[in-house]
Amino acid sequence: MNDQPTPAVKVEIPRPKRGEGQWGLGYLEPLNKNEQSKRDDNPLNAIGRIKSTWAQAEFDRIDPADKRGRFRWAGLYTQRAPGFDGGKTATLEEEELDDSFFMMRVRTDGQILTGAALRTLGSLSNEYARGTADITDRNNIQYHWIEIGSVPDMWERLDAVGLTTIEACGDSPRPFLGSPVAGIAKDELIDGSSALAEIKRRSLGNPEYSNFPRKFKTALTGHPSHDVAPEVNDVAFVATVHPELGVGFDCWVGGGLSTNPHLAQKLGVWIPLEEVPDVWEAVAGIFRDYGYRRLRSRARLKFLVADWGMEKFREVMEVKYLKREMVRCESPAVPEHQGDHIGVHEQKDGKFFIGAAPVVGRINGDVLLGLADLVEQYGAQGARLTAYQKLVVIGVDGADTEAFAAGLEKIGLTAAPSNWRRRTMACTGIEYCKLAIVETKDRAKDLIEELEKRFPELDSPISVNLNGCPNACARTQVADIGLKGQLVLDENGEQVSGYQVHLGGGLALGANFGRKLRAHKVTSAGLDDYITKVVTNYLAGRAAGESFQTWVQRADEDLLR
Repeated sequence: MNDQPTPAVKVEIPRPKRGEGQWGLGYLEPLNKNEQSKRDDNPLNAIGRIKSTWAQAEFDRIDPADKRGRFRWAGLYTQRAPGFDGGKTATLEEEELDDSFFMMRVRTDGQILTGAALRTLGSLSNEYARGTADITDRNNIQYHWIEIGSVPDMWERLDAVGLTTIEACGDSPRPFLGSPVAGIAKDELIDGSSALAEIKRRSLGNPEYSNFPRKFKTALTGHPSHDVAPEVNDVAFVATVHPELGVGFDCWVGGGLSTNPHLAQKLGVWIPLEEVPDVWEAVAGIFRDYGYRRLRSRARLKFLVADWGMEKFREVMEVKYLKREMVRCESPAVPEHQGDHIGVHEQKDGKFFIGAAPVVGRINGDVLLGLADLVEQYGAQGARLTAYQKLVVIGVDGADTEAFAAGLEKIGLTAAPSNWRRRTMACTGIEYCKLAIVETKDRAKDLIEELEKRFPELDSPISVNLNGCPNACARTQVADIGLKGQLVLDENGEQVSGYQVHLGGGLALGANFGRKLRAHKVTSAGLDDYITKVVTNYLAGRAAGESFQTWVQRADEDLLR
């Protein structure tokens, strides 16, 4: 790091025509109920109240501002009560949809889950979460049916194995995406684990970073396959090679999906490993100080980056926050496809890692306990979660890989999945989420089973992402086939569950948002046949070696409807 700061230089900050609640411009008064709630009390304080007060209280006696707001900084969301169909999602007040249970997210942040950690996660699932334990696409284990009285014991046991739920939700540093093969892959350019751990040490529980305008998502990878979806994170660090300085990281900012998707913009810099946390703090500081706090719909970093432009954003970073210029470097080439690391692969130390797929991330406590047994039986190092609702077991001896893979099959995982099981993701959906309109997990499971029968030997990768609402938690817009849940009319004019279709989206080399067909919707019941028709048309009409994404971009609409 350069110990000689550059002389003080002023930088002009763009000022919008109307106040957007930007603290750095002096607009400190809360402009909506969320900002007022955070002003009333630092949400981190709710963690202590859970331990001292709310864990002993009945659900209905918990302060609503804590229960439906500040608890998110503790990794807790109120859960959707059963019996409310998708039509009620937008018509009932939030509290009317509440069940007396919570969803809990356990963040792993690219850490290796040892056998002991896996055993704890599985035991907590079975004891407190009715066996639920979904792997999310942000490296979390997500529980449901959590009673508030159980939370202190869960926290104590998670802490004992190096895990936490703190700031897994809320306007905070959300769980970090790290490469599942960091430090072990033969073709890795640089191991960024130490930087990710230092970012976590500096940020989690730190009041300096506990009140962003909205969520703040981080990804970091030193692997050339860009295996953490960097294009759709608020800030991402991606390995790059400087012709003189060697391997470091480029920084990408302003990515995000939901109803107004943006791909991250690339700073085109070279950052040494030890300075990555400083750059993270600079980006986070800009978002905290200049992010828009007036409207929640515009309170993401992507809108600020789009309005300022890349040059102004980098100038503010360097002059106001870093106090130095970053080294310029051409951004790295992107891979044809992002890596998911499924299958058996040799590590650089001669051992092997095994990437395994559940079905759309849905596992349970028994699967986690079974995985712990396998890790301990074969002396593996542990497992990491991936950005695609999968997991990677690390440190298996070469002589044991076949037996280990067979053991995975017995507990409901597979290292040799079909295209459809490997490349289909689904969000939580209406089963538990108060924002959802349609069911996703079971619908995706049924879809996978049907497509495996209809296309058992697909020779070209096709991804399918199902989302229960427009918020794109399952990255609807960047899948080959993205399905956004909504209520649609069937052939009889009846309102039923269905999807708006996005076709030909993707990350990596073909990074773009899927093509939407005007006024085109698909019912949930007709989904199997619709995807079958589109895939059949692709297989019949593709050129040699042509991907589904490329074919969609040129295909006639009749072939896509």
